[in-house]
Amino acid sequence: MSHTLGIRQAQKQKTRQALLDAALGLLEDQSLSSLGLREVTRAVGVAPTAFYRHFRSTADLGVALVEEALGSLHPMIEDTVSAAGDSDERIARAVDLIARHVETYPAHVRFIARERHGGVQPVREAIREQLARFAEEVKLALAEHPESKGWSDDDLLMLAGLYVDHMLMAASAFLEALEGSDQDRQRVACVTSRQMRLISIGRHNWLG
Repeated sequence: MSHTLGIRQAQKQKTRQALLDAALGLLEDQSLSSLGLREVTRAVGVAPTAFYRHFRSTADLGVALVEEALGSLHPMIEDTVSAAGDSDERIARAVDLIARHVETYPAHVRFIARERHGGVQPVREAIREQLARFAEEVKLALAEHPESKGWSDDDLLMLAGLYVDHMLMAASAFLEALEGSDQDRQRVACVTSRQMRLISIGRHNWLG
């Protein structure tokens, strides 16, 4: 009996992932607000009623895509910010992380960039909550740096928010450069590094 249940559960998870993958592919050319569940189920080859065994609505599916796109990044970003090294080394690691993530998951990055200010409120809120978590985690990592001595909790959170917002901007820039040359991507990396160094300089002089 448990073996049968395990097979059913694995099949259910496989169908759920297929729905997510199909939706992500369809969202390459449209926004979530215009996506119909019949489009998604047709792409997977299941009946429309099967959709509701996994998601309450396309908005619910969108929230799951947000978790898929951003959830795995939390430990990576925290490790990048809190790792040993000076600010230039941490910036270099952060820029490399952004570039590699965009190259590996361009559809997820495009989805977040489009839906962050899109027309589906639960998805906007899910993205905002994820970014707030990023900012809080980055703030805790920044608090461990010697240069954060004397900083208030509010100021550290403000700085963390600047870094998170800038990483999103950089991801969008890398996404646009994907269709260009290596020189285009190197230019994005250079500009992103310089901009993050500018934030770092401001950090060192904030309490001066």
